[in-house]
Amino acid sequence: MHSHAPKIIAINHDDYHAKHVGRASDGRQFLLTTPFVPGREGNEFVALYLFDEAGALLEAQIDEFGSRDAMDEAAVRRMYEARLAGLGDVSFERIEVAPFRIERFGVEFGLISEEPEDEDDTWWVTMEPGDYMAFSEPWGSGDYDT
Repeated sequence: MHSHAPKIIAINHDDYHAKHVGRASDGRQFLLTTPFVPGREGNEFVALYLFDEAGALLEAQIDEFGSRDAMDEAAVRRMYEARLAGLGDVSFERIEVAPFRIERFGVEFGLISEEPEDEDDTWWVTMEPGDYMAFSEPWGSGDYDT
């Protein structure tokens, strides 16, 4: 394969995992999402990623809520809504951002590039933790697998 690591990937606004992607009135791009560490002892999070107009990560605001069994769903919803409201006027639309990785709470977060394991494989970029959005070439399509 002639696959290559992306410098920028597109994420189209949709009604599923990319429901809250777009631009703030100041031009920053954003992605508001709910990553998770799977399993009974896993963890649930609310994450707001802010990017500059060129797609570079500016800031990651990540809140931890414990395991799915123990978390306060109302608190998660309140935080999610507060993060969205804190952006001010927004437009929900396609964004184009660079892959990134950061660590918080001992967990790796981000749009993480995964190199092919062999020559027949391709590059992937996955939303972590939880691997709930997976992007592949063409990087500008804006589409993802779940």
